[in-house]
Amino acid sequence: MEIFGTDGVRGIAGEELTPLLAYRLGRAGAHILRQKTAGGRAGDRPVVYVGRDTRISGSMLEAALCAGICSMGVDAICAGVIPTPGVACLARQRRALAGVVISASHNPYPDNGIKFFAGTGCKLPDDWETEIAAALDGADTLPAVAGREIGRIEYAPELIDVYRDFLLTDAPSLAGWKIVVDGANGAASALAPSLFASLGARVEAVFCRPDGTNINAGCGSTQPEALAAAVRRVGADAGLAFDGDADRLIAADAEGRILDGDHIMVICALARAGHSLPAEAVVVTVMSNIGLERALTAAGITVHRTQVGDRYVMEKLAQTGAALGGEQSGHIIFPLRHTTGDGIFTALELLRIMRGSGRSLAELGAQMEQFPQVLLNAPVGPKEAVLAAPAVQAAIRAVEERLGSGGRLLVRPSGTEPLIRVMLEGREEKELRRLGQELIDLVTATATEISSGRH
Repeated sequence: MEIFGTDGVRGIAGEELTPLLAYRLGRAGAHILRQKTAGGRAGDRPVVYVGRDTRISGSMLEAALCAGICSMGVDAICAGVIPTPGVACLARQRRALAGVVISASHNPYPDNGIKFFAGTGCKLPDDWETEIAAALDGADTLPAVAGREIGRIEYAPELIDVYRDFLLTDAPSLAGWKIVVDGANGAASALAPSLFASLGARVEAVFCRPDGTNINAGCGSTQPEALAAAVRRVGADAGLAFDGDADRLIAADAEGRILDGDHIMVICALARAGHSLPAEAVVVTVMSNIGLERALTAAGITVHRTQVGDRYVMEKLAQTGAALGGEQSGHIIFPLRHTTGDGIFTALELLRIMRGSGRSLAELGAQMEQFPQVLLNAPVGPKEAVLAAPAVQAAIRAVEERLGSGGRLLVRPSGTEPLIRVMLEGREEKELRRLGQELIDLVTATATEISSGRH
């Protein structure tokens, strides 16, 4: 059964991600994780920390998931609404069997998801997820426990303070600054504004009133235009937008210009170069802007690219020993300090650099020239066959030659949807759109021919 995607199990809550599936995931996950580790004990019983975002379906899935966990003789400690990296922090600091997050990150509220962290605070290896998926089919027949062996559910929302204390370690003073915080009506809505205020900032909180159905709706890191407008309106020094589970950050400078994950990585890498950046290397995905690569290579920093997905960034960080990596989406990892992407932690690092350098966010962001980037999708079924077609390959080579060293083309199959994605970068956006549309038209026509048997 292939149920795990690049970021756990996802689906429409109540339809695809049902309470029964959550219960079985709890059973299968606890069963496999107990086999994989001898740790994760509080006294004599293994412990799993569970957190969720603000979706209306979260408490329903939490109840079912925890029931499954307890049925396997494991205690479930529920931290309530807490950012995803907070659960990773708890699992690591408390030496738990695992951490589990109920969230669909930046997706709209009808969706939800379940993702596991090992007791190290890192996401599970692929082979562990494969074993959990295999155990799902027989989850109802796994060895049961009874009597004193049954796990307990404990509700401990105060555990968010453990995560808060972690974030405040070496945090910069924000005295005298005005900051706009966009909580995406998600997991950071209560924590982020109070944390930045405790550091001395005057905080303007927007989209920090979750009602169960407004998470990521017209706000947050995927739609930061409202944040940018708020920064200009109140005359703030900076704006910070998180996504629903607060593992991403997108920023806005005082003029309302949006800085994505690429800008933030350039700022952090250049600030750390020659100091605490081992091997002076940064890991990014294939989607990162060519402007990032030029800014970093000009400073003598090696850029390693990997496929889309934070798990692949983490793997490459481990392989290369680099101390910084992430995605254009704002999912950024500092592996010397953390085990996963963390929007609030990243924001504090960004603000620390502003404070230490005495430079505005606009000045720091100008260190990278962002090239126009055009993203187009072609809905196709036979993805691999279409990409292998001689006509498509010839067209890809022709566009690459047209762009030359001043641009970049990426054509790839989606890992989660029946789509072929086309990304072009260069100096002239109009030309990029023309070339991209020609490719999309050819891909679509080729897919039709293959599906009809004419190819």
